[in-house]
Amino acid sequence: MIHYEIGFVGHGFVVSSFVCTVFSFLIFFFCSSSSNKQSLESWGSLGIIFYYGHVVSVIGVVITLLTININHYFEYHYAWSHTSRYLPLQYQISSFWNGQEGSFLLWMFWNAILGLVLLHTNKSWKAPVMTVMSMTQVFLSSMILGVVFFGFKLGSSPFLLLRDVFNDSIFKINPNYIPSDGNGLNPLLQNYWMVIHPPTLFLGFASTVIPFAYCIAGMATGRYVDWIKPALPWAQFAALTLGIGILMGAYWAYETLNFGGYWSWDPVENAIYVPWLTLVASIHTMIAYKKRGTALKFAIIMVIVTFILILYSTFLTRSGILGESSVHSFTDLGLQGQLLIYLFVYLCLSIFLCGRIWKKLPTSKDEVSVYSREFWIFMGAAVLCLMAFHVIFFTSIPVFNEILQLFGFDGNIAPFTDPVSEYTGVQLWLSVALALLSGTGQFFWWKRIKSKILFDELKTPLVLSLIVTTAIVMITKVTTPSFLVLMTCSFYSIMANGKILLKLKSQKIQLAGGSITHIGIAMMLIGIIFSSGHSKIVSKNNTGLVWSKDFPDEFNRDNLLLFINEPRRMTENYTLTYKGIRKLTKESGFIKASYLKSTGHPLKFVLAADFMKSKKGDTVNLYNNENSYFEIDYSTPKKSFTLFPRIQNNEKMGRVSSPDIKRALKADLYTHVKFYPDDPTQKTWSEPKLIDIKLGETFFINDYAGRFLKIQPIDKVDGVLLEGNDVAIKAVLEIEGEYETYRAEPIYIIKDNMAGKIPYTIDDIASKIHIESINPAENTFTFALSTTQKDWIILEAVEKPFINVLWAGTFFMVLGFVVAIYRRYKEFIIVKNKEIA
Repeated sequence: MIHYEIGFVGHGFVVSSFVCTVFSFLIFFFCSSSSNKQSLESWGSLGIIFYYGHVVSVIGVVITLLTININHYFEYHYAWSHTSRYLPLQYQISSFWNGQEGSFLLWMFWNAILGLVLLHTNKSWKAPVMTVMSMTQVFLSSMILGVVFFGFKLGSSPFLLLRDVFNDSIFKINPNYIPSDGNGLNPLLQNYWMVIHPPTLFLGFASTVIPFAYCIAGMATGRYVDWIKPALPWAQFAALTLGIGILMGAYWAYETLNFGGYWSWDPVENAIYVPWLTLVASIHTMIAYKKRGTALKFAIIMVIVTFILILYSTFLTRSGILGESSVHSFTDLGLQGQLLIYLFVYLCLSIFLCGRIWKKLPTSKDEVSVYSREFWIFMGAAVLCLMAFHVIFFTSIPVFNEILQLFGFDGNIAPFTDPVSEYTGVQLWLSVALALLSGTGQFFWWKRIKSKILFDELKTPLVLSLIVTTAIVMITKVTTPSFLVLMTCSFYSIMANGKILLKLKSQKIQLAGGSITHIGIAMMLIGIIFSSGHSKIVSKNNTGLVWSKDFPDEFNRDNLLLFINEPRRMTENYTLTYKGIRKLTKESGFIKASYLKSTGHPLKFVLAADFMKSKKGDTVNLYNNENSYFEIDYSTPKKSFTLFPRIQNNEKMGRVSSPDIKRALKADLYTHVKFYPDDPTQKTWSEPKLIDIKLGETFFINDYAGRFLKIQPIDKVDGVLLEGNDVAIKAVLEIEGEYETYRAEPIYIIKDNMAGKIPYTIDDIASKIHIESINPAENTFTFALSTTQKDWIILEAVEKPFINVLWAGTFFMVLGFVVAIYRRYKEFIIVKNKEIA
């Protein structure tokens, strides 16, 4: 049965949200430009009512779409595209923002909530700020409207039926056809970070509109200066949440993807990174104006540029223009035109308002001295802008090609062939400048300082940083000049800001937000130097053998071939043993794949052998049958541990390798499977070797010792109907492996006076046994023994030194932002209380 009503309800909520926010925008705009106080109060109340109607409608859309996804209404295209019946609940929820429509809806939801906060905080700014907020919601709600006006499609609805999207013959035969299951969620996104990373990231996106709204409101109403104070804490909040979202994505990449890192300079990563850089630059310029009355124009430009870059990044990632240069951009849903209109409306509005008031903006008459803090802040903001420009320029090459083709030119500018080295080479040296600036600028305390005093202040941090760097170089043997320079400057930043913290300890610690943040960023730079620049492959092939002539030389050199249950020595005193393929169950953790018998359900299996607390015949539930885990035992003279790197076999994506990581204070050991047989079940078996064995006798198979325990009659055989005089028996044999005793149970059937043989295979010892014949006269059984090549994998292991310094740095960066936001919040409360008094 097709659930038409819920789609109608959902689309009704979309239309309602759009209409309400249009009226809210018009009313708040009228209130912003009117001077009649009585009229403003009544119209303002009406604007608030419409905005509340918009918020309720947005929540209604969210609940409706979640209901469709969670209840598996696969007649709807969105649910069919992004969910399946067997997804765990948390991934059913995260599939909500997996598609374009859902991600726009998530953005719109956060904007709506933030608008409610603004309505009830700074009332003197309510009308002009809510004008911009409502205007933003008009554009966002139009992205999911899904209606057609005079042949122009406005938005893409998440409530389209499958039959309205696909012109498939099945719908002509049966218009009410509903698929039994959906496509499911991309297996790489079935990760707990993907449950929290996108909402955090979109909260960061949404919060960037608030400082922009205050800036626009200030220029439109003539309050050119006043907007800085309420906008600053929101800018810091936006930088905090956007930064956390970026780092969550980096950590997801580190522990899920197989490229061995957390950042690959993918265009979608760049599109998020760039506005964060300009946002941080805008915060510094806003602080400079708030403290010293300088850089107001720069602050206005940076706040506008940040929001415009958010919109431009949205265009890059959702227009399909990066489809050939990014592995995780969205495909085009026909929204490219709307995204461009959205971008150009705000760009033109910003340029118009800036042009109208530019000459009226106050400027500082004081000369900016090299020995003043505003100079160093300006330089830091300039470096951040250079970093952003470098990345966004080269990320935009596909856009430049499109523009050239639009004007009839041959747009074939090639993007970087090696983006990691190309981007890193420039960003590294700009990071050096940033570290120096962030360490030096903190000593000025918003006043000029004499050169001698400045030198005395910097002398200790500089000497300490050189000593620490020298000691680390002697221990770690870092020799790359660029890394040495960046490491020295990063330690300098830590020492300089640490000195500031010691001074603040006896004063107001709430002033320490900037220093803590700078220390965190410097720690992140040090972590990046070691984890990316000095990773060490410890799985070097020292056997002198070539695994395959079809593999590149680098592959044969840097990876180890492991046969099941055969220990192999690796560098750094590691001995590795591959123990076989495992599946992850909810009841018993990792279980041998060979222990599981299918029930016909993709996630429910029956145990074919006892395992831990589970007994043979028990039903166990898998988390995801597409995931195969490879048990790798590591041992050294001092410790041992087990890792489970995985490979995902997915119909849409093929085979995807994901690592497992042994985390340690000094270094992470990053392990992933590079290669294993395409189909491990397809094996070439040797010609059977026939042996006669009596009960209780010992035999050998593939160099393993076995013992014939007993013969047991059976009355049921899977796939065989036993009737009348039919007879079935099974032999029970035990074979001693390297790490466990295996049990083989080949079956011999006499049905309709004909013999049948069902072999028993033990993958771990690459052996297969079946009963060839029964010899009553000799009181023996003839067994046929076959062998094949053992299961194997090719594995890479990499040590990533001091990567925990990077993650610890993110903690300090976040802590610094929290301290700074708390300080601005207290200032806001004090000002608000004075206004009330």
